Amino acid sequence: MKRIYPLLFFILSCFNTNAQSKYQKDFDTFWDTIYQHYAYLSHQQIDWNKVKELYKPQVATVTSNQDFIRLLENMLIELHNGHSSLNVNLKSSNRLVPSGQDIYAEEKRGKFWVSDVKKGSNAEKAGLKIGAEIVKCNGDSLRKLLPAFLPKFTQHHSNAMKQFALDMLLAGTHDKPRVIEVFFEGRPQIIELDKKVFSDNATPLMEAKLLSKNKAYLKVNNCLWNNDLIGSFDQALDSLINYPILILDLTDTPSGGNSTVARAIMGRFITAPMPFQQHEYDEKDFETKRHWIEYVYPRKKTFQGKLIVLVGHWTGSMGEGMAIGFDSFKKPLVVGTKMAGLLGAIEGFNLKETNINFQIPTERLYHVNGKPRENYTPKIQTTNEVQTWSYILKVK
Repeated sequence: MKRIYPLLFFILSCFNTNAQSKYQKDFDTFWDTIYQHYAYLSHQQIDWNKVKELYKPQVATVTSNQDFIRLLENMLIELHNGHSSLNVNLKSSNRLVPSGQDIYAEEKRGKFWVSDVKKGSNAEKAGLKIGAEIVKCNGDSLRKLLPAFLPKFTQHHSNAMKQFALDMLLAGTHDKPRVIEVFFEGRPQIIELDKKVFSDNATPLMEAKLLSKNKAYLKVNNCLWNNDLIGSFDQALDSLINYPILILDLTDTPSGGNSTVARAIMGRFITAPMPFQQHEYDEKDFETKRHWIEYVYPRKKTFQGKLIVLVGHWTGSMGEGMAIGFDSFKKPLVVGTKMAGLLGAIEGFNLKETNINFQIPTERLYHVNGKPRENYTPKIQTTNEVQTWSYILKVK
């Protein structure tokens, strides 16, 4: 019997380890991947070891993939930037920022004010106005709700952390309609942002029209990842290439895209190879860095007139890359608000045990002049899209 008990104990131990190790293994992989490859831990001053200390004990309570997804989502809040995300979500998951966001609000003088509203969004159609003070969301004060979206590794929250938390809160979850209470022009209002399901007709890759006899307009919709956009853009630009002023609208590109599409578009506005962004990658194992400059090459017939590029709070990722690229070309004029500020170039990873995919920025990106892309502001800076268009309509 003395020989049987150790064997039985060993078998039971193996059974328990195998039954409980699935989420623990993926937790360790998730934490380590971010520790090894996330390009901004030191830049954002994130104590990733503290994050492990806070969240690893919680894995013991995880009994399903749904629980584990929620845990990973909470860990990503510690990174407080919309360029880190899972490729799966729950019905109760928060919408992604900025792609699922339709309100840009800011805290000023201890209150929360609507600074911008996404054009064509539920928020705009529900009647939310720029300048409204947001008092409550779904019956609770914003001050009470915001801590859920603030990093837990520190008690000293930066402006970037606070803005991310506010963005996430107002974006809402997939399963719960948002009801906000606001004061606008001295009167209280209750706005049901998701009461109606507005028709979601297929959006074209881009739009082209004339704004005046000498001013043409091209808008790229949220499809900078779609290589079919290149042909559509070429055709539209060719039809407008002789106009003296061209407005290129990148204000609805929150989901980013790929460099091939971006370089193809930018290549129509230069006559010689031009640098458009800098990349930097940490080789942590060797304490070295790789640093290189990405170039754009001319394509087809070049537009010779005055180019004005519009950006805004919903210009994200590759749209932001195009903005700093056009800015480095000197001749184009970039106009609009501060952009989404998404960090770096992303890379995808897989958690083998649960088959959950996630993406994080593994390269830092910079303007040709060395300024971090996320800190770039347009040469003509506005506070919202209304002001941006007010400027454009005056351009002659």
